[in-house]
Amino acid sequence: MSALARLRGWETMMVALLAAIVAFNSVGSPYFLSVGNIVNLFQLSIEKSIVALTMALVIIGGEIDLSVASIMGLSACVMAFTFHQGAPMPLAILIALGAGVLAGLNNAFWIARVGLPSLAVTLAGLIGYRGVARILLEDRAIGGFPDWFNTLGQQPLVGPLTAAIVIFVVLFAVFAIVLHGSAFGRFVYVVGSNVQAARYSGVRVGLVKGSLFVGSAFVASLAGILYAARLGSVRGDMAEGFELDIITAVLLGGVSIFGGKGNLVGVG
Repeated sequence: MSALARLRGWETMMVALLAAIVAFNSVGSPYFLSVGNIVNLFQLSIEKSIVALTMALVIIGGEIDLSVASIMGLSACVMAFTFHQGAPMPLAILIALGAGVLAGLNNAFWIARVGLPSLAVTLAGLIGYRGVARILLEDRAIGGFPDWFNTLGQQPLVGPLTAAIVIFVVLFAVFAIVLHGSAFGRFVYVVGSNVQAARYSGVRVGLVKGSLFVGSAFVASLAGILYAARLGSVRGDMAEGFELDIITAVLLGGVSIFGGKGNLVGVG
């Protein structure tokens, strides 16, 4: 059986399991399939779903990023700290996104440039970035954000869809095109399948891997800000443990932990 056939078989099984769960819950409650309930269910894990998109690319590329949840927390804490130091909220958001990108550049340097294993580097990042977040806010919970910011995370933006769900849909389309319809996407598959063959073929392996980790960190920082908007407050331990849920969602979506196989359809 070909790899594509196995992947389709896995996706078919997951769709069948989802259909069974939906049918069971629909029998138990007539409101389960209502638009409002489905949106609410999706909203509860939307930040994880957003980060799972870039995690899928990282794993297909043969790597792993355990630091995404800590980057979510770090970016949210940087935003809250900067805002309460007197910076306008838009500037605080930009600084927070910048902090996430810097974390991604740090990961990319040690992995793509120095050649250290991504498991070790991002595990250190998981601890280090979370430590910085806790230093910034200590044990405090900081809120008091502008109404427009809280509304962004809590109120519908397009029909019944919140801003986070709209962003997920847009990112899914963008990353699907990048992964399945661009040269960079083909490079990701080649690097994940056989990194030495990729090098001999002229693929700039370091650039591909570095781009994946910077992109993963940027999306994680964006998800952290959206999570803060939904909660209306920020703590140093926010999003703690999310990385395991995100990786599990990617693997259940049919992406191979060994790299080189998978797509965004199962993950999305």
